[in-house]
Amino acid sequence: MTDAATDAPITAHAPLDAPRRRELALALVAERGFVRVAELSAAFGVTTVTARADLDALERRGEIRRVHGGAVPVSSTLAAERPDREPTFEEALAASVEPKRRIGEHAASLVRSGQSIILDVGTTTLQIARALRARDDLDDLTVFTNGLSLALELEDEIPRFTVIVTGGTLRPKQHSLVHPLAGSMLDEVHVDLAFIGCNGVDPVHGVTNANLPEAAVKALMLRAAARSIVVADGSKLGEVHLGRIAPIDAFDELVTDVAAPRPLVAELEVAGLAVHLARDPKVDP
Repeated sequence: MTDAATDAPITAHAPLDAPRRRELALALVAERGFVRVAELSAAFGVTTVTARADLDALERRGEIRRVHGGAVPVSSTLAAERPDREPTFEEALAASVEPKRRIGEHAASLVRSGQSIILDVGTTTLQIARALRARDDLDDLTVFTNGLSLALELEDEIPRFTVIVTGGTLRPKQHSLVHPLAGSMLDEVHVDLAFIGCNGVDPVHGVTNANLPEAAVKALMLRAAARSIVVADGSKLGEVHLGRIAPIDAFDELVTDVAAPRPLVAELEVAGLAVHLARDPKVDP
Protein backbone atom coordinates (compact mmCIF):
# COMPACT_ATOMS: atom_id res chain seq x y z
CA MET A 1 0.00 0.00 0.00
CA THR A 2 1.32 3.45 -0.86
CA ASP A 3 0.46 7.06 -0.22
CA ALA A 4 -0.69 8.60 -3.53
CA ALA A 5 1.14 11.82 -2.73
CA THR A 6 4.48 10.39 -1.62
CA ASP A 7 4.40 6.74 -2.77
CA ALA A 8 5.62 5.89 0.72
CA PRO A 9 4.20 2.59 1.92
CA ILE A 10 2.22 2.24 5.09
CA THR A 11 4.07 -0.58 6.79
CA ALA A 12 1.92 -3.42 8.07
CA HIS A 13 2.39 -4.25 11.72
CA ALA A 14 2.01 -7.29 13.89
CA PRO A 15 -1.22 -7.24 15.94
CA LEU A 16 -1.28 -4.12 18.08
CA ASP A 17 -3.37 -3.15 21.07
CA ALA A 18 -5.79 -0.24 20.75
CA PRO A 19 -3.62 2.44 22.44
CA ARG A 20 -0.66 1.67 20.15
CA ARG A 21 -2.86 1.57 17.01
CA ARG A 22 -4.34 4.93 17.88
CA GLU A 23 -0.93 6.43 18.57
CA LEU A 24 0.29 5.31 15.14
CA ALA A 25 -2.92 6.41 13.43
CA LEU A 26 -2.58 9.87 14.96
CA ALA A 27 1.01 10.11 13.72
CA LEU A 28 -0.06 9.14 10.19
CA VAL A 29 -2.85 11.71 10.12
CA ALA A 30 -0.46 14.42 11.29
CA GLU A 31 2.17 13.42 8.71
CA ARG A 32 -0.07 13.05 5.68
CA GLY A 33 -2.95 15.40 6.31
CA PHE A 34 -5.51 12.74 5.35
CA VAL A 35 -5.59 9.02 6.06
CA ARG A 36 -8.25 6.56 4.87
CA VAL A 37 -9.99 4.00 7.04
CA ALA A 38 -9.09 1.29 4.52
CA GLU A 39 -5.39 2.15 4.79
CA LEU A 40 -5.42 1.85 8.56
CA SER A 41 -7.35 -1.41 8.35
CA ALA A 42 -4.77 -2.98 6.03
CA ALA A 43 -1.76 -1.53 7.85
CA PHE A 44 -2.81 -2.70 11.30
CA GLY A 45 -4.45 -5.96 10.28
CA VAL A 46 -7.83 -5.02 11.74
CA THR A 47 -11.33 -4.70 10.31
CA THR A 48 -12.58 -1.40 8.92
CA VAL A 49 -15.02 -1.32 11.85
CA THR A 50 -12.09 -1.37 14.29
CA ALA A 51 -10.19 1.24 12.26
CA ARG A 52 -13.22 3.54 12.34
CA ALA A 53 -13.58 2.99 16.08
CA ASP A 54 -9.94 4.01 16.57
CA LEU A 55 -10.49 7.21 14.61
CA ASP A 56 -13.73 7.92 16.47
CA ALA A 57 -11.87 7.56 19.77
CA LEU A 58 -9.18 9.99 18.59
CA GLU A 59 -11.84 12.47 17.52
CA ARG A 60 -13.57 12.27 20.91
CA ARG A 61 -10.24 13.19 22.48
CA GLY A 62 -10.03 16.20 20.16
CA GLU A 63 -6.89 14.95 18.40
CA ILE A 64 -8.25 14.51 14.85
CA ARG A 65 -11.32 15.40 12.80
CA ARG A 66 -13.31 12.65 11.11
CA VAL A 67 -14.29 13.23 7.48
CA HIS A 68 -15.83 10.92 4.91
CA GLY A 69 -13.58 7.91 4.39
CA GLY A 70 -10.96 8.79 6.97
CA ALA A 71 -9.58 11.60 9.11
CA VAL A 72 -7.72 14.91 8.92
CA PRO A 73 -5.76 16.87 11.57
CA VAL A 74 -7.72 19.22 13.80
CA SER A 75 -5.55 22.06 12.50
CA SER A 76 -6.60 21.54 8.85
CA THR A 77 -9.04 23.75 7.01
CA LEU A 78 -11.55 20.92 7.02
CA ALA A 79 -11.23 20.47 10.73
CA ALA A 80 -12.23 23.95 11.84
CA GLU A 81 -14.63 23.82 14.75
CA ARG A 82 -18.25 24.40 13.84
CA PRO A 83 -19.66 27.45 15.58
CA ASP A 84 -22.23 27.00 18.34
CA ARG A 85 -24.70 28.97 16.23
CA GLU A 86 -25.22 29.62 12.57
CA PRO A 87 -23.06 32.63 11.58
CA THR A 88 -24.83 35.72 10.32
CA PHE A 89 -24.62 36.63 6.65
CA GLU A 90 -22.09 39.33 7.45
CA GLU A 91 -19.92 36.99 9.52
CA ALA A 92 -19.93 34.41 6.72
CA LEU A 93 -19.11 37.15 4.21
CA ALA A 94 -15.86 37.88 6.05
CA ALA A 95 -14.71 34.24 5.85
CA SER A 96 -12.79 32.73 2.89
CA VAL A 97 -13.16 35.94 0.91
CA GLU A 98 -10.63 35.19 -1.83
CA PRO A 99 -11.75 31.58 -2.49
CA LYS A 100 -15.37 32.74 -2.71
CA ARG A 101 -14.40 35.53 -5.11
CA ARG A 102 -12.66 33.07 -7.42
CA ILE A 103 -15.59 30.67 -7.25
CA GLY A 104 -17.92 33.55 -8.03
CA GLU A 105 -15.92 34.64 -11.06
CA HIS A 106 -15.79 31.12 -12.48
CA ALA A 107 -19.50 30.55 -11.91
CA ALA A 108 -20.37 33.88 -13.54
CA SER A 109 -18.29 32.93 -16.59
CA LEU A 110 -20.76 30.11 -17.28
CA VAL A 111 -23.66 32.53 -17.82
CA ARG A 112 -24.67 33.78 -21.29
CA SER A 113 -26.79 36.71 -22.45
CA GLY A 114 -30.47 35.91 -22.76
CA GLN A 115 -30.39 33.20 -20.12
CA SER A 116 -32.49 32.83 -16.98
CA ILE A 117 -30.73 31.82 -13.76
CA ILE A 118 -31.39 31.18 -10.09
CA LEU A 119 -29.00 32.61 -7.52
CA ASP A 120 -29.49 30.96 -4.15
CA VAL A 121 -28.92 32.98 -0.99
CA GLY A 122 -25.38 32.96 0.37
CA THR A 123 -22.06 34.73 0.51
CA THR A 124 -20.55 32.67 -2.32
CA THR A 125 -23.53 33.38 -4.56
CA LEU A 126 -23.20 37.06 -3.63
CA GLN A 127 -19.75 36.87 -5.24
CA ILE A 128 -21.41 35.41 -8.35
CA ALA A 129 -23.78 38.40 -8.41
CA ARG A 130 -20.82 40.80 -8.17
CA ALA A 131 -18.99 38.98 -10.96
CA LEU A 132 -22.10 39.13 -13.16
CA ARG A 133 -22.31 42.88 -12.61
CA ALA A 134 -18.70 43.23 -13.75
CA ARG A 135 -19.42 41.50 -17.08
CA ASP A 136 -20.38 44.30 -19.46
CA ASP A 137 -20.91 41.73 -22.23
CA LEU A 138 -24.02 40.34 -20.51
CA ASP A 139 -27.49 41.52 -21.51
CA ASP A 140 -31.09 40.39 -21.16
CA LEU A 141 -30.34 38.26 -18.09
CA THR A 142 -33.19 37.16 -15.81
CA VAL A 143 -32.19 36.43 -12.22
CA PHE A 144 -34.42 34.76 -9.63
CA THR A 145 -33.18 34.91 -6.05
CA ASN A 146 -34.37 34.34 -2.50
CA GLY A 147 -31.57 36.50 -1.12
CA LEU A 148 -32.33 40.14 -0.37
CA SER A 149 -28.63 41.03 -0.34
CA LEU A 150 -28.24 39.53 -3.81
CA ALA A 151 -31.27 41.40 -5.16
CA LEU A 152 -29.91 44.69 -3.84
CA GLU A 153 -26.47 43.90 -5.29
CA LEU A 154 -28.04 43.54 -8.74
CA GLU A 155 -30.47 46.47 -8.49
CA ASP A 156 -28.23 48.93 -10.34
CA GLU A 157 -28.11 46.56 -13.34
CA ILE A 158 -31.83 46.94 -14.04
CA PRO A 159 -32.98 47.01 -16.88
CA ARG A 160 -29.91 45.19 -18.25
CA PHE A 161 -30.84 42.43 -15.80
CA THR A 162 -34.35 41.52 -14.72
CA VAL A 163 -34.26 40.73 -10.99
CA ILE A 164 -37.10 38.69 -9.47
CA VAL A 165 -37.34 37.99 -5.74
CA THR A 166 -39.08 34.76 -4.82
CA GLY A 167 -41.06 36.03 -1.85
CA GLY A 168 -41.59 34.16 1.38
CA THR A 169 -40.79 34.51 5.05
CA LEU A 170 -37.66 36.51 5.92
CA ARG A 171 -35.00 34.67 7.94
CA PRO A 172 -33.40 37.17 10.32
CA LYS A 173 -29.64 37.73 10.01
CA GLN A 174 -29.46 35.64 6.81
CA HIS A 175 -31.55 37.97 4.61
CA SER A 176 -33.10 34.91 2.95
CA LEU A 177 -36.70 34.18 2.01
CA VAL A 178 -38.08 30.74 2.84
CA HIS A 179 -41.44 28.94 3.25
CA PRO A 180 -44.28 29.66 3.26
CA LEU A 181 -44.72 31.15 -0.24
CA ALA A 182 -41.08 30.95 -1.37
CA GLY A 183 -41.90 27.78 -3.30
CA SER A 184 -44.93 29.17 -5.09
CA MET A 185 -42.90 30.96 -7.76
CA LEU A 186 -40.26 28.26 -8.06
CA ASP A 187 -42.96 25.70 -8.86
CA GLU A 188 -43.95 27.82 -11.87
CA VAL A 189 -40.58 28.53 -13.52
CA HIS A 190 -37.89 26.62 -15.41
CA VAL A 191 -34.51 28.34 -15.71
CA ASP A 192 -31.32 27.60 -17.62
CA LEU A 193 -28.95 27.55 -14.64
CA ALA A 194 -29.24 27.34 -10.87
CA PHE A 195 -26.33 28.20 -8.58
CA ILE A 196 -26.92 26.54 -5.22
CA GLY A 197 -24.98 27.31 -2.05
CA CYS A 198 -24.67 24.91 0.89
CA ASN A 199 -22.89 24.06 4.14
CA GLY A 200 -21.65 20.61 3.16
CA VAL A 201 -20.76 18.47 0.13
CA ASP A 202 -20.17 14.80 0.88
CA PRO A 203 -19.83 11.85 -1.55
CA VAL A 204 -22.22 9.66 0.45
CA HIS A 205 -24.59 12.06 2.21
CA GLY A 206 -24.89 14.51 -0.68
CA VAL A 207 -25.28 18.28 -0.51
CA THR A 208 -26.60 19.53 2.83
CA ASN A 209 -27.45 22.74 4.64
CA ALA A 210 -27.51 23.75 8.30
CA ASN A 211 -31.04 25.17 8.13
CA LEU A 212 -34.04 23.01 7.17
CA PRO A 213 -36.26 25.76 5.67
CA GLU A 214 -33.40 26.96 3.47
CA ALA A 215 -32.59 23.38 2.44
CA ALA A 216 -36.19 22.91 1.29
CA VAL A 217 -36.04 26.02 -0.91
CA LYS A 218 -32.69 24.96 -2.36
CA ALA A 219 -34.24 21.60 -3.34
CA LEU A 220 -37.01 23.44 -5.20
CA MET A 221 -34.45 25.60 -7.00
CA LEU A 222 -32.63 22.46 -8.07
CA ARG A 223 -35.76 21.00 -9.64
CA ALA A 224 -36.56 24.29 -11.41
CA ALA A 225 -33.32 24.34 -13.43
CA ALA A 226 -32.11 22.61 -16.58
CA ARG A 227 -28.58 22.65 -15.15
CA SER A 228 -27.59 22.92 -11.50
CA ILE A 229 -24.23 23.91 -10.07
CA VAL A 230 -23.33 23.70 -6.40
CA VAL A 231 -20.83 26.32 -5.22
CA ALA A 232 -18.81 25.70 -2.04
CA ASP A 233 -15.34 26.61 -0.82
CA GLY A 234 -13.01 23.76 0.08
CA SER A 235 -13.77 23.89 3.82
CA LYS A 236 -17.26 22.54 3.11
CA LEU A 237 -16.13 19.35 1.40
CA GLY A 238 -16.70 16.31 3.61
CA GLU A 239 -19.09 18.25 5.85
CA VAL A 240 -22.60 16.89 6.55
CA HIS A 241 -25.37 19.05 8.02
CA LEU A 242 -28.96 18.73 9.15
CA GLY A 243 -30.94 19.42 5.99
CA ARG A 244 -30.32 17.31 2.88
CA ILE A 245 -30.75 19.26 -0.35
CA ALA A 246 -30.09 16.43 -2.81
CA PRO A 247 -27.69 13.57 -3.58
CA ILE A 248 -24.47 14.28 -5.43
CA ASP A 249 -25.80 12.99 -8.75
CA ALA A 250 -28.58 15.59 -8.76
CA PHE A 251 -26.00 18.28 -9.58
CA ASP A 252 -24.11 18.81 -12.83
CA GLU A 253 -21.00 20.45 -11.39
CA LEU A 254 -19.28 21.60 -8.22
CA VAL A 255 -17.27 24.81 -8.33
CA THR A 256 -14.84 25.00 -5.41
CA ASP A 257 -11.37 26.42 -4.78
CA VAL A 258 -7.85 25.04 -5.08
CA ALA A 259 -7.62 24.43 -1.32
CA ALA A 260 -10.23 21.67 -1.59
CA PRO A 261 -8.72 18.39 -0.26
CA ARG A 262 -7.69 16.27 -3.25
CA PRO A 263 -8.88 12.95 -1.74
CA LEU A 264 -12.38 14.34 -1.26
CA VAL A 265 -12.39 15.89 -4.74
CA ALA A 266 -11.44 12.48 -6.15
CA GLU A 267 -14.25 10.77 -4.24
CA LEU A 268 -16.79 13.30 -5.49
CA GLU A 269 -15.63 12.75 -9.06
CA VAL A 270 -15.91 8.98 -8.63
CA ALA A 271 -19.46 9.58 -7.37
CA GLY A 272 -20.20 11.26 -10.71
CA LEU A 273 -19.86 14.96 -9.89
CA ALA A 274 -17.79 17.13 -12.23
CA VAL A 275 -15.52 19.27 -10.04
CA HIS A 276 -13.91 22.53 -11.15
CA LEU A 277 -11.23 24.17 -9.00
CA ALA A 278 -11.56 27.93 -9.47
CA ARG A 279 -8.10 29.46 -9.80
CA ASP A 280 -6.63 32.92 -9.81
CA PRO A 281 -4.01 32.90 -12.59
CA LYS A 282 -2.01 35.52 -10.72
CA VAL A 283 -1.81 33.40 -7.57
CA ASP A 284 -2.59 29.74 -8.17
CA PRO A 285 -0.21 27.47 -10.12
